[in-house]
Amino acid sequence: MESRVIAYKFMDRGQVAPFSRVRWPDPSSWLESDRVELCVSGVHACRTEDLPYWVQRELWEVELDGDVIEGERLIVARRGRLVRRIEEWTEQVASEFGASCAAEARRRADIAPGLAGYAHDAVEAAERSPHFAAFAAARLAELQDGTAGYEAERERQARWLSARLGLG
Repeated sequence: MESRVIAYKFMDRGQVAPFSRVRWPDPSSWLESDRVELCVSGVHACRTEDLPYWVQRELWEVELDGDVIEGERLIVARRGRLVRRIEEWTEQVASEFGASCAAEARRRADIAPGLAGYAHDAVEAAERSPHFAAFAAARLAELQDGTAGYEAERERQARWLSARLGLG
C-alpha cells in the first residue's frame, strides 16, 4: 500500500541500523531503497507492539513513505527518515525494562520451579542485555503456557515499553 506511516526504529549508537549496519542520515533526510522486500531490502522499522523484539541502544521515531509492507513483527517501506530520537529511552530505562522482564520470569518460575533456569537467565541478563532478558521471559512463558504464553508476555513487554516511553 502507498502511504506514510509513523513507526519506530531501534539502532546502535550513532543512528546505525543493527543488521544492515547502515548509518541513517540526520533527521529530515530520506534513506531510500530501490525495492521493498521484508527482511531483504527496503527501510525496516516496527510498530509499538513489535518493540520488544528489536531492543537496542537508541530508539527513534521514523516516518516511512512509499510502498509499505507489514510483516509479522516489522514493517518495511521504500524510504524512511528519522523524525526524532526518543530521549526517554535511556540506559536506565533499558535496565528497568530488563528488570521488569526478570521479575515476570521469576514470578512464573515460582509457579513452575522446573523452569527456574530461564528466570535465572533473565535475571542475569536484565541490566546488561535487556533484549535477552525479554526473550528469556517470553521463552519461559512459552514453555509454561504454549505459544499463547509467549505472545502474552511479548504483549506485556510492548505495553510496558509504550507506557514508560509515552508512545502511541
